[in-house]
Amino acid sequence: MKIGTAEADPGETATGHRAVTDLPVGGSEKLPVTVLNGVDPGPTVWVTGTIHGDEPTGMAVTHEVAERVDVAELAGAVVCLPVMNPAGFRRNVRTSYYHDDDPNRYFGRDDAGSEAPPRVQQVICERIYEDMRTADAIVSLHTSWVATHPYTIQPRVPYGEDRSVSDAAVLRDRLVELTEAFGLPVVNQYPPGETETRDLQHSLTGAAVADGIPAFTPELGGRLVVERDVAAAAADGTWNVLHALEMVEKPADRHPEFDLDPDGQLRRFDGPHTDVAGIVRYRTTEGEFVEAGEVVAEIVDPHGEVKREIEVERDGYVLSRRERAAVYENDALLDMAVPDDAPLLIESA
Repeated sequence: MKIGTAEADPGETATGHRAVTDLPVGGSEKLPVTVLNGVDPGPTVWVTGTIHGDEPTGMAVTHEVAERVDVAELAGAVVCLPVMNPAGFRRNVRTSYYHDDDPNRYFGRDDAGSEAPPRVQQVICERIYEDMRTADAIVSLHTSWVATHPYTIQPRVPYGEDRSVSDAAVLRDRLVELTEAFGLPVVNQYPPGETETRDLQHSLTGAAVADGIPAFTPELGGRLVVERDVAAAAADGTWNVLHALEMVEKPADRHPEFDLDPDGQLRRFDGPHTDVAGIVRYRTTEGEFVEAGEVVAEIVDPHGEVKREIEVERDGYVLSRRERAAVYENDALLDMAVPDDAPLLIESA
């Protein structure tokens, strides 16, 4: 198996770089890559980190996975991309500095009818995604706001002209199996219309699932620093994905300390929103369950006088407190996981 300069025969491990574009003053932008090629045949799993440059915990997980896997006892291959966005990582910011683009919105685009050539970030994503198209599963490791309870985003699976309902159901069942194996609380993606509005169909996992590859997005706590406890849980979770795919014999530990214990399925929800500008004081924290009508924050003026108490609209779990003190009208204050009554199988447009 060869990815860029990392080439490993069965039973070998190799590190190297995947060149993805040239730089203006010479040299190339290169993604670090580790290939762990098992001695026995089996599935290929890609584990990616730091596609947003301020999300380093995923990078730490790929390092631990690469250190833990023994290719002499591995069936199949594991490809680790510790830093998917070196242009953002160098500056500790989310986006790449080529044109300040979000790298996780440039996968699976079909711009054949456009007169303009693709932006460099799209070119980079297309080149690395072409390497991934033969994957049997993709674990796209992310983090969220600074104050975040770890969880896994599970994409919805489309069916339609390019995929029958029965084939989509097989993909859905495999996806459910792998997200459950990973072990963090599972939160389904936004409803289809909101997913499209946010352009998440062109995220790595959105594009991969549309192409029939089981892929999901763990959100490993907060950004900017490596959260070691969450990284350890995610390394165990990745190992358990390999176990579910029969690539390794023994499972790793699970981490019930991060469980949310919901009744039924959950989905992503942004809110509540504030209808006044001011300074936010939270009355809740990540991981807590809140009930509809409960006051979760208050907005105060610069002198500390309360302008508004903010109630949550529905029952659910607090996933994140948005990392800001000053807020404007209609700003969302929380990321939440709320009950989901929408199906995981969706008809494609």
